Amino acid sequence: MTAPSTHTPQIAADAQTPSRLRLSGRWTLENANAISAALHGAPQDATTIDASAVERLDSVGVLQLMRFARRRELDFDGFDFHDNHRALVSAIEDVADERPKKKREYGVYAALARLGYAVTDNWKEVLALIAFFGETLMKILRLFKDPGRFRPTATVHHMEQVGLDAVPLIALLCFLVGAVVAFLGATILRDFGATIFVVELVSISFLREFGVLLTAIVLAGRTASAFTAQIGAMVSREEVDAIRTLGMDPIDLLVIPRVLALLVMLPLLTFVAMIFGLLGGLTVGAYNLDIPPQQYLARMHETMELRHFLVGLSKAPIFALLISLIGCLEGLQVEGTAQSVGERTTSSVVQAISLVIIIDAFAAIWFMEVGF
Repeated sequence: MTAPSTHTPQIAADAQTPSRLRLSGRWTLENANAISAALHGAPQDATTIDASAVERLDSVGVLQLMRFARRRELDFDGFDFHDNHRALVSAIEDVADERPKKKREYGVYAALARLGYAVTDNWKEVLALIAFFGETLMKILRLFKDPGRFRPTATVHHMEQVGLDAVPLIALLCFLVGAVVAFLGATILRDFGATIFVVELVSISFLREFGVLLTAIVLAGRTASAFTAQIGAMVSREEVDAIRTLGMDPIDLLVIPRVLALLVMLPLLTFVAMIFGLLGGLTVGAYNLDIPPQQYLARMHETMELRHFLVGLSKAPIFALLISLIGCLEGLQVEGTAQSVGERTTSSVVQAISLVIIIDAFAAIWFMEVGF
């Protein structure tokens, strides 16, 4: 009978501490079967393992020891390894976490805990947005001192992308919404013999609210997502890191042109939305409510006030700044994977639309309270 080789994985109980097992030999792939047999034959009362005397150790040996620790319910962190093997063990521990996922907890306590975490995460997002706004504002002001940082070609390109390309969609949606508002108003006002007041309903609603709100919502879904996807793809391809390596500022190259383009184009698109919303109401009045176009336009001229137009247009730059900053910030926060790009794109759209509606509601209440 041949004696076992000195390279064969072996387990022996410590002479002074029987519950402590000492390993020796080569715990590598070529000895995988011997490793499995040795571990299955290990004493049941073992509480810890000393692997400092192991001659060679690879990923197979580490994984076998990790499974042995789980099977015997031992603390793997308490196992002793040779200093040359610690880096390998740590690396495998990081990628071989096979613990089952924590089950979702139910009940009032768990619901409150999830609510607390959500509030904390949302608050961090708000703080990040405020900090990003401050950084962008400072670098926009820096352009006056150093105009060479300004990128006119990129700015004009984004103005065409977010502005001119969106005109047909904005015009169509606002025309149809204006027609729907006129239909709904006429349905109620006809019972009181006051169909002519549809003119005021359409003009005031579109000048103060619907024009800027519909434009902002469309751009929040169309432009914010585009900004996040474009910048996020650059982050995942490490192009943003390359920009920093070349000594350039990603804010100057990627963020400021998009912010300035949206600041210019959203008020113009809002004006287009107002015009087409009024045309939608005029069309319904002329062809369905028996209000001649001349009478409709005359009534609009008499009742339309400049303050309604100013209220709606004053909100456009705020919405533009909000949409552009959220889109760019979410893009820069992409972690480098396709899944992260998708998650951040969805997050930017949801945040932009939600904040636009919230701010518009507060602005409407404030203007109503001050009587403007």
